Amino acid sequence: MPPNTTATTGDKPAKSGRKKGRKARLVVLVLVLAIIGGIAYGAYWSISTVRASFPQTKGSITLQGLSGPVDVKRDGYGIPQIYASSDEDLFMAQGFVQAQDRFYEMDVRRHMTSGRLSEMFGQGQVKNDEFLRTLGWDRIAKQEYDTKLSPSTKKYLQAYAKGVNAYLQGKDGKDISLEYAALGLTNDYTPGSWTPVDSVSWLKAMAWDLRGNMQDEIDRALMTSRLGPQQIQDLYPEYPYGRNKPIVQEGQYGELSKTFQQNGSTSTSGTPGTSGTSGGTTGASAGSTGATGSTTSGAAGSGLTSQLAGLYKVLDNVPTAVGVNGQGIGSNSWVVSGKYTITGKPLLANDPHLSASLPSVWYQMGLHCRTVSSTCQYDVTGYTFAGMPGVVIGHNGRIAWGMTNSGVDVTDLYLEKVTANGYLYDGKVRPFKSREETIKVAGGTSKSIVVRQTQDGMPLLSDRDDELVQVGRKATVNTAAPDRGDGYGIALRWTALDPGTSMDAVFAIDKAANWNDFRAGAALFDVPSQNLVYADGEHIGYTLPGKIPTRSSADDGSLPAPGWDSKYKWTGFIKKDELPYEYDPRRGYIVTANQAVVDKDKYPYTLTTDWGYGTRSQRITDLIESKIKDGGKISTDDMRQMQMDNSSEIAKLLVPKLLKLNLDDGNVRQAQKLLEGWDYTQDADSAAAAYFNAVWRNILKLAFGNKLPKELRVKGQCLWVDKIDSTGPVDDDTKVRECGQRDADQAQPDGGDRWFEVVRTLMDKPHSDWWKTPKYGTRPAADDRDQLFARAMIDARWELTAKLGKDIDTWSWGRLHRLFLKNQTLGTEGPQFLQYVLNRGPWKLSGGEATVNASGWNAAGGYNVVWVPSMRMVVNLADLDKSKWINLTGASGHAFSAHYTDQTGKWAAGELLPWSFSADAVGKSTSDTLVLKP
Repeated sequence: MPPNTTATTGDKPAKSGRKKGRKARLVVLVLVLAIIGGIAYGAYWSISTVRASFPQTKGSITLQGLSGPVDVKRDGYGIPQIYASSDEDLFMAQGFVQAQDRFYEMDVRRHMTSGRLSEMFGQGQVKNDEFLRTLGWDRIAKQEYDTKLSPSTKKYLQAYAKGVNAYLQGKDGKDISLEYAALGLTNDYTPGSWTPVDSVSWLKAMAWDLRGNMQDEIDRALMTSRLGPQQIQDLYPEYPYGRNKPIVQEGQYGELSKTFQQNGSTSTSGTPGTSGTSGGTTGASAGSTGATGSTTSGAAGSGLTSQLAGLYKVLDNVPTAVGVNGQGIGSNSWVVSGKYTITGKPLLANDPHLSASLPSVWYQMGLHCRTVSSTCQYDVTGYTFAGMPGVVIGHNGRIAWGMTNSGVDVTDLYLEKVTANGYLYDGKVRPFKSREETIKVAGGTSKSIVVRQTQDGMPLLSDRDDELVQVGRKATVNTAAPDRGDGYGIALRWTALDPGTSMDAVFAIDKAANWNDFRAGAALFDVPSQNLVYADGEHIGYTLPGKIPTRSSADDGSLPAPGWDSKYKWTGFIKKDELPYEYDPRRGYIVTANQAVVDKDKYPYTLTTDWGYGTRSQRITDLIESKIKDGGKISTDDMRQMQMDNSSEIAKLLVPKLLKLNLDDGNVRQAQKLLEGWDYTQDADSAAAAYFNAVWRNILKLAFGNKLPKELRVKGQCLWVDKIDSTGPVDDDTKVRECGQRDADQAQPDGGDRWFEVVRTLMDKPHSDWWKTPKYGTRPAADDRDQLFARAMIDARWELTAKLGKDIDTWSWGRLHRLFLKNQTLGTEGPQFLQYVLNRGPWKLSGGEATVNASGWNAAGGYNVVWVPSMRMVVNLADLDKSKWINLTGASGHAFSAHYTDQTGKWAAGELLPWSFSADAVGKSTSDTLVLKP
C-alpha cells in the first residue's frame, strides 16, 4: 500500500553562505514578483515588507525599564549571548531578543494554550479552541502565577514580558513577521501585549504532549472490537528487564525501598506493601495492563470502542506543542563519569526527540550576569523555548543537565453518570462547577460554550464531541453501575490541571551549583515529569521529579474508571523523597532513553506499565561499554558519534532469517542479495537499509496491521473484514469494507520498539496465527512465519520498484526517508504558494525508528520522517568552551533570514557547532553586537 502522506517541497540545504544568501534573495524576489502579479489575493508586498521584521543586531536601542546597559552578542549563526548586571535586566533583554527572532511563533503558542486560535485563523479552529478552553491551560497557569510561584519567579516573568512588549511597541503586524502580513489579507488581527501567564501556559502545552500512556490506553481498548484478550496481550509484551536495563540500577528510593525489598512485597498502584500482581498491575501482567478486555476498572469493555474512537478524534485534532500528539515522543540523554573520559571530567549528551517543526521548538541562547552576585545570579547557556524565560536544558558554570521524557502515567479517564442536576458520586448527586467561555472568531461570529468540571476539577471532555456523547450510551459497565439513562460522560484527571511550581524549577536549576541544589530545583518540576541527568566537575547523577499519582488496588490506570465510585479516585502522590534517583553509580555512566526507570521488582509503586522497550538505551549502553573496555576512554567526539549511531536492532534479529528463505522470483532474490554482508546501519545512501525497512513495513502490515480495527489503521487503507455487531463477530461469513481512520504519522503498527519486542517474542512461534495472511492477487498466502516473511520480501520488492525504480543500484534509504520542514501554521494549511515560501526541504536522512539517531518514521503510514532529534548537545565539564551543540533549524523564525535553517544541513550530516561560554570565547565568536540602553 502506498504511504498516505503529503509532502511539500522546498529548498535544499545551502552548501555555502554565498549560495544561501543568493538563494534567499532569489526567493524574496520570486515572492514579490508573484504577489505583484496577482497571487495571494492581489495584495502588494515589497521587498522592504519581507525584510521589515528582521531584527536589528548592531548598534543600540533604547528600552524603557532597563536599569543599565545590556549587550546582545550574536555569533555567525545568529545565536544570542546576553550580558547584563541585574536579573531583571537579563530577563527583560531575553524577552526582547526572543521576540525579535520568534514573536510570531510565541504568539501562536499563547493562542493555542489559551484556546484562542480562532482569533488568528478563523472558523476552522473553533473546535480546537472549544477543547482547549475545556482543558483550561491558561486558567491553571494563572492560578500558578497567582498562588504557587515564588516572588522572584514572578519578578523574572514580569521582566521578560516587559521585554517582549518593548519589542512590540509601535509595530504593526507586518513589522513583526511576514506571517502577519499574510494574515492581514483575510482578517484584521493585531498582536496583543505579552503577559507573564502567557509564558507559564507553555509548560502546560509541553505537559500535554508528554503526558504518558493515554494513547496506549485508548489503543488497547479500541483493539477489543477485533482482537481477543490474548491477542492484545501479544501486542503489549512485558518489558525485557533482563535484556534492556532500566535507568536506575544502583540508586536509592529512601527508606521506603528498603522496607519494600526486606518484606519481599510486590509493587502496587497504591500504598507500599499492598498486595498486587507483579509489576504493580491488577488483573493483567505488566506491560499489558488492561489488555485482557476483562480488566476494565469495573466500568469499561468492548462498548468503549465508539467512545474512545471519539476521544481519539478530539485528541488528534488538538495542535501539538512539541510532539506528534504524544506519539513517538522520546529522547536520548546519557552522562559518563570522568574515570572513563579522555579529559578526566564528565561528559553529558542530550538529544530530545520531538516533532520536526519550522522554526525548531528550541531556541539557543546564553544568559550571563557580568558579575554573579546576589542581585545578578545567572550565568547559564543552552536551549529554551521562545516565549519562556530562563534555560530549560544546558549548563551553567558549575553543572550541566539534560532531559528525556519519563513516560510516567499521570492521566486517567473517568466515566461519569451525568444527571440534570450534576453527576453521581458515592450514591449522591454533586453539582458541576461550570463557566461560560466566549470564543472570538476572525471573520466570523463569536461562539459561547459552557465548560463543566467535577468538584475536584476534572473537565467533562464529552461536552466537546458528539461521538463522546454516544460513547456513554454504549459503554459496557458492571451490574453495580448506575443506570446509564442518556449515557455516561467522560472526564479527565491529569496532574497538569493542578497548579504547580515547574516555572520555579527552571530558575532554580539554572543557578544550581551542585547536586543538592540541582535535586532541590528538580523537585519543583511538577509537570511534565522528566528524566533528568546531571554532571558537575566530579560527579554524575540522575533524578526523576514530577507529580506522580498513586492509585488504589482497584484501579491500575489502564482504562477509563467509574467516576461514581470513590475507590477509583487517586489516593495521593508519590512523595518526592521516594522517587528514584542515582548518584555516582559504580558502573561510571547513566543512560536514559525512555526505557523503564527502575526494575518492577525493586520499587513499590507503579510509575507506568507502558515504558518504551529500551532498544535505544541498551544500544547506547553497549556503545559505551565497547568503548571503555580494556581501559578505553571516551571523547566529546565519541559522544557525538554515538548520537549518530544508525544501527537497526530489528535488522540484526530478522536479516539472518530473511537470507535463508528460498525465493522463486529472480527480481526478489536480487533484492534479497542486498542484505548479504550488510552491517545493519541505516545510512542515507544504503540500498540495503531501504529494502530491509520496506520488508519490515510489510511484515508489520501483513502480520498485524491488516488485523487491527479501522480506528488504528492508516487513512486510505480499506479492507474487507468480518462483520461485527455489539456482541462480536457475526457468524454468517458476511464481509464489510472498512477503511482506516488514522493519520499516517499516528497509525498502527508504527514499527517502534514495542513492535520489535512483539516480533521477537513471536519468532519462537513460527505457526502462530499472527503469521497467517490471505492471498492477494498473484501474491501468495502465508500459513507460517517463513511464508509471511517471503511474502513481505515480495511485496517490498515491488513497492520499492514503484517508488524508486526497478534498478536496485539506484535505491537508497534517503530517497525514501526524507525530512520536510513546515511552518507550523500557514506552512501546513495556508495557500499553496505561501506554503512554498515558508517551508523547506526535503533532506535525505540516515537513522530510523528506535535507532539512537532517531529520525522516526511510521511503518503504517510511510517512510517520511515524522519526528527527529530536535537538537543535539555534548557538554564537556573539563572545558565548557569545548562543548558542542546544534539545533534542528536556526535561531530565526523569519522565513528569509539567513538564520532560518542555517543549522539544518549540518544537523542532518551529524555535525555539531562550537558552543562558546566564557566571556573570552563568546567575544571571539561574536559577529554582531547590539547594546540595549536604559
